Amino acid sequence: METLELARHFVRQLEDGSIDGARGCLDANAEIWHDFDNKTQTADENMALFFWLVSKTKKRQYEITRLEAITGGYLQQHTLKLTTLSGQELTAYACCIVRVEKTKIVRIEEYINNTPLTALSD
Repeated sequence: METLELARHFVRQLEDGSIDGARGCLDANAEIWHDFDNKTQTADENMALFFWLVSKTKKRQYEITRLEAITGGYLQQHTLKLTTLSGQELTAYACCIVRVEKTKIVRIEEYINNTPLTALSD
């Protein structure tokens, strides 16, 4: 699978709420870093967070505004639109630098304004 094909496939899995599908895009030792807490998660920790997100939402949509291959991976800029179980719509803006090795994501560095997503914790 080519790099940008992997990027699109990963997003489809996230939108569909497929934990197994999303996990399958990640290397076993993948690291996911977020700017809002400056912490790095393991792939399993990130999938636990994704499971929580899926349990709090009925729809997830990534509007990709920029996707381009870069040396060793890809750059993705997107708008994340979520619909909560109660029907509330939330929007967050993000940019990710993703490193890929052998058709698997090995590192994600995500820059996201997660303030709108705090409503999911209520």
